[in-house]
Amino acid sequence: MIWIIMILFMIVGGFVSSQLKRKFKKYSKIPTSSGMSGKEIVTKMLADHQIYDVKIISVAGKLTDHYNPQDKTINLSADVYNGRHISAAAVAAHECGHAIQHAESYQWLQMRSQMVPMVNFSNKLMSIIMILGLIGAGVLKMFPFATIILVFVILQAVVTMFTLITIPVEFDASRRALIWLKSSNIAKQEEVLFAEDALKWAASTYVVAALAAAAYLLYYVALLRD
Repeated sequence: MIWIIMILFMIVGGFVSSQLKRKFKKYSKIPTSSGMSGKEIVTKMLADHQIYDVKIISVAGKLTDHYNPQDKTINLSADVYNGRHISAAAVAAHECGHAIQHAESYQWLQMRSQMVPMVNFSNKLMSIIMILGLIGAGVLKMFPFATIILVFVILQAVVTMFTLITIPVEFDASRRALIWLKSSNIAKQEEVLFAEDALKWAASTYVVAALAAAAYLLYYVALLRD
């Protein structure tokens, strides 16, 4: 059963990921009418919201863009940081949306940030248990199977909660981005629609992750009840 779940979500996740890459590649060929780079868009969006303590950094890789609430940095991949196209504008404004959430003490972002240490611990512990199980470590034989599964249920519940909380955080950041792109006249109506399409697929990756996490949790619960 677990293998069917894994394969199913690998297929769905692969499809969403490929669509996301295809959309961003498509819209990276369409320049914005404003001609502003991703960095310039973030700079203006922050200023418009009177936020002056957030740094904008260029990082390596593709689709590596993220906001770090710990050091208040908006990290943009090189193509987004320097890009003057729809994809760059959409991603830059989205990540800036997270900075605005932080500045406004957006509840869901605060909850997600607080859960990060617990999620990291849960993932590491589950990985260790799985590895020990695969190599047949005697230490696991000291515990009843039901106890091990119960631990998995608890750890997976933490991970699932985190992925579910992430969904409103991401959708809200996109909502803020699109509203600002339109109201600030940075992008024309058609460009905003393109940005919305790109961000929709980006948000879909988090929905798939949440559904996968919930499916694993239900599977472990079912094992516990057997």
